[in-house]
Amino acid sequence: MTDPGRPVLPPEANPRRFLCDTINMTNAPSSSTPSAGHGPPADDRLHVFGQTPDTLKQWLGERGHKPFRAAQILEWVYSHRADSFDEMSNLSKALRAELKGSAAIFQSRIAHRADSADGTVKLLLRWADGATTECVLIPDAERNTACISTQVGCPVGCVFCASGLDGLQRNLTAGQIVEQAARVAGLCHPERLSNVVFMGLGEPLANYRATVAAVRTINAAWGLGIGARKITVSTVGLPSQMRRLADEGLQITLALSVHAPTDELRRRLIPWAESVTLDELVAAARDYFDKTGREVTLEYILLGGLNDGPEHARQLATLARRMRSNVNLIAYNPVPSLPYKRPCDPAQTTFLNLLRERGVNTHLRRSRGLDIAAACGQLRRQRQGEVGIED
Repeated sequence: MTDPGRPVLPPEANPRRFLCDTINMTNAPSSSTPSAGHGPPADDRLHVFGQTPDTLKQWLGERGHKPFRAAQILEWVYSHRADSFDEMSNLSKALRAELKGSAAIFQSRIAHRADSADGTVKLLLRWADGATTECVLIPDAERNTACISTQVGCPVGCVFCASGLDGLQRNLTAGQIVEQAARVAGLCHPERLSNVVFMGLGEPLANYRATVAAVRTINAAWGLGIGARKITVSTVGLPSQMRRLADEGLQITLALSVHAPTDELRRRLIPWAESVTLDELVAAARDYFDKTGREVTLEYILLGGLNDGPEHARQLATLARRMRSNVNLIAYNPVPSLPYKRPCDPAQTTFLNLLRERGVNTHLRRSRGLDIAAACGQLRRQRQGEVGIED
């Protein structure tokens, strides 16, 4: 395999400055409506999926409506899966008419749907400003999992991933993140959505406030009602945000995308690793366990001929034993425009066994959706430039 070498970072920034500038987007003033930039106008109506009971009560009260209407609206949206205000039969006709003009349940349209032979379903969503994101239903015998995005594009630029090939366009709002989970929940009917993983487009902890707000809504009894321990937030590794998340009082799983057992190899694969060492990530992961009692999951994509050798397995075992963790191995889902390849099955099994022999709790995740471009960002890139909308 050809050595891909070091990734090229944006010319206007060194690694640390690029990382800091991206994270600072999280601390900028936010609103319920994303910036439209030079594209079509964004939807400036109230986004129901972005509301809590308190904020919806306030909005209704400002318009002269009773506070209890907020609970009724949220029950229709989350419990009854209403996709229009006309369905809300216990609201007055006048209120339904006002909501239709001033609020929206769904801000996105389904631009494309891809169904895999293994049951995986991938949706490409188009937002009012023309931006597109992906969300995925991953069903198996025991659970139905939604994989959702937190940004349009990705600022991290992992060299093997389709998500960041075009960089970061914008953050998603909390409501837009929740809406994806609701879209996937609708695909499960009559079964129930059981798990949510923040492993789609983007770096969740670089869109910190929206990510945490979305987690709370997805977990809430008045929201999607997904148990905290069945929610996973993945990060490439932002130590300060990992520590901040540990203080949120959430019992969610934190997944750390390691992908390499040494700093030298990790810097070749992940541009942001130029700024954050594995030692720093280990320390932050230890803090997360100390404060939450939750083991950190180490995510490791196996790239054929690059990070899947026996020496890498031994190094990863050493790294994993430095903290309370378990390891998820994922065989690479190839991206046509990139030179990386999926390791053969014997190499995957050898890697798995070497970790287990060293006492590391390790799982080899079964690849899903190989026939529908289910890897992060693939469908979005394939359909780039298309404007057709599917209701």
